[in-house]
Amino acid sequence: MKETGKINYVEIPSRDLDATKAFFASAFGWSFIDYGPEYVAIENAGLDGGFYKSDKISSPEGGSVLVVLYSSDLEATLDKVKTSGGKVVKNIFDFPGGRRFHFADPNGNEYAVWSEPNA
Repeated sequence: MKETGKINYVEIPSRDLDATKAFFASAFGWSFIDYGPEYVAIENAGLDGGFYKSDKISSPEGGSVLVVLYSSDLEATLDKVKTSGGKVVKNIFDFPGGRRFHFADPNGNEYAVWSEPNA
Protein backbone atom coordinates (compact mmCIF):
# COMPACT_ATOMS: atom_id res chain seq x y z
CA MET A 1 0.00 0.00 0.00
CA LYS A 2 1.34 3.41 -0.92
CA GLU A 3 1.52 5.67 2.11
CA THR A 4 3.17 9.05 2.59
CA GLY A 5 6.52 8.71 4.31
CA LYS A 6 6.72 4.90 3.94
CA ILE A 7 9.40 3.06 1.97
CA ASN A 8 7.82 2.30 -1.38
CA TYR A 9 10.52 1.28 -3.84
CA VAL A 10 14.13 0.07 -3.80
CA GLU A 11 16.54 0.28 -6.75
CA ILE A 12 19.63 -1.94 -6.85
CA PRO A 13 22.59 -1.86 -9.25
CA SER A 14 23.22 -4.76 -11.63
CA ARG A 15 26.20 -5.41 -13.86
CA ASP A 16 24.27 -8.09 -15.77
CA LEU A 17 20.48 -7.82 -15.76
CA ASP A 18 19.96 -11.26 -17.32
CA ALA A 19 22.11 -12.93 -14.65
CA THR A 20 20.25 -10.96 -11.97
CA LYS A 21 16.86 -12.08 -13.25
CA ALA A 22 17.94 -15.72 -13.57
CA PHE A 23 19.41 -15.80 -10.05
CA PHE A 24 16.46 -14.20 -8.22
CA ALA A 25 13.88 -16.16 -10.22
CA SER A 26 15.65 -19.41 -9.30
CA ALA A 27 16.54 -18.62 -5.69
CA PHE A 28 13.41 -16.75 -4.59
CA GLY A 29 10.75 -17.09 -7.29
CA TRP A 30 10.76 -13.41 -8.23
CA SER A 31 9.48 -12.27 -11.61
CA PHE A 32 10.39 -9.19 -13.61
CA ILE A 33 9.15 -6.57 -16.06
CA ASP A 34 11.74 -5.28 -18.53
CA TYR A 35 11.77 -1.53 -19.17
CA GLY A 36 14.39 -1.33 -21.88
CA PRO A 37 17.98 -2.62 -21.90
CA GLU A 38 19.04 -0.87 -18.68
CA TYR A 39 16.19 -1.39 -16.21
CA VAL A 40 14.05 -4.23 -14.91
CA ALA A 41 11.31 -4.00 -12.27
CA ILE A 42 10.95 -6.65 -9.57
CA GLU A 43 7.65 -8.45 -8.93
CA ASN A 44 6.69 -10.87 -6.14
CA ALA A 45 9.55 -9.78 -3.86
CA GLY A 46 7.52 -8.33 -0.97
CA LEU A 47 8.52 -4.73 -1.79
CA ASP A 48 8.42 -2.96 -5.13
CA GLY A 49 11.75 -2.24 -6.72
CA GLY A 50 14.01 -2.71 -9.66
CA PHE A 51 17.52 -3.32 -10.92
CA TYR A 52 19.35 -0.77 -13.02
CA LYS A 53 22.36 -1.36 -15.25
CA SER A 54 25.51 -0.24 -13.42
CA ASP A 55 29.13 -1.26 -12.91
CA LYS A 56 28.76 -0.46 -9.19
CA ILE A 57 27.73 -2.93 -6.47
CA SER A 58 25.76 -2.57 -3.26
CA SER A 59 27.61 -3.70 -0.14
CA PRO A 60 27.30 -2.66 3.52
CA GLU A 61 31.09 -2.66 3.71
CA GLY A 62 31.03 0.11 1.09
CA GLY A 63 28.34 2.02 2.98
CA SER A 64 25.26 0.75 1.14
CA VAL A 65 21.97 -0.26 2.69
CA LEU A 66 21.65 -3.99 3.36
CA VAL A 67 18.50 -5.56 1.89
CA VAL A 68 17.34 -8.31 4.25
CA LEU A 69 14.98 -11.06 3.07
CA TYR A 70 12.95 -13.39 5.30
CA SER A 71 12.87 -17.20 5.28
CA SER A 72 10.83 -19.68 7.30
CA ASP A 73 13.50 -22.34 6.52
CA LEU A 74 16.95 -20.74 6.62
CA GLU A 75 18.94 -23.86 5.70
CA ALA A 76 16.77 -24.59 2.65
CA THR A 77 17.08 -20.97 1.52
CA LEU A 78 20.86 -21.08 1.98
CA ASP A 79 21.01 -24.20 -0.22
CA LYS A 80 18.77 -22.56 -2.86
CA VAL A 81 20.94 -19.43 -2.92
CA LYS A 82 24.08 -21.55 -3.44
CA THR A 83 22.57 -23.78 -6.15
CA SER A 84 21.23 -20.69 -7.94
CA GLY A 85 24.70 -19.15 -8.20
CA GLY A 86 24.90 -16.97 -5.09
CA LYS A 87 28.05 -16.80 -2.99
CA VAL A 88 27.80 -17.08 0.80
CA VAL A 89 29.54 -14.08 2.39
CA LYS A 90 28.69 -14.96 6.04
CA ASN A 91 27.41 -18.39 6.94
CA ILE A 92 24.40 -18.82 9.25
CA PHE A 93 24.91 -17.09 12.59
CA ASP A 94 22.79 -16.13 15.59
CA PHE A 95 21.87 -12.54 16.38
CA PRO A 96 19.54 -11.17 19.09
CA GLY A 97 16.43 -11.41 16.85
CA GLY A 98 17.06 -14.84 15.31
CA ARG A 99 19.48 -16.33 12.78
CA ARG A 100 20.73 -15.13 9.41
CA PHE A 101 23.29 -15.44 6.65
CA HIS A 102 24.68 -13.01 4.07
CA PHE A 103 25.19 -13.73 0.38
CA ALA A 104 26.29 -11.98 -2.79
CA ASP A 105 24.30 -12.26 -6.00
CA PRO A 106 26.12 -13.00 -9.29
CA ASN A 107 26.86 -9.26 -9.63
CA GLY A 108 28.48 -8.96 -6.19
CA ASN A 109 25.62 -7.15 -4.41
CA GLU A 110 25.32 -8.26 -0.77
CA TYR A 111 22.02 -9.29 0.85
CA ALA A 112 21.02 -11.07 4.06
CA VAL A 113 18.34 -13.64 4.83
CA TRP A 114 16.99 -14.04 8.36
CA SER A 115 14.60 -16.29 10.29
CA GLU A 116 13.29 -16.57 13.83
CA PRO A 117 15.54 -18.37 16.34
CA ASN A 118 13.71 -21.72 16.03
CA ALA A 119 12.90 -21.68 12.30
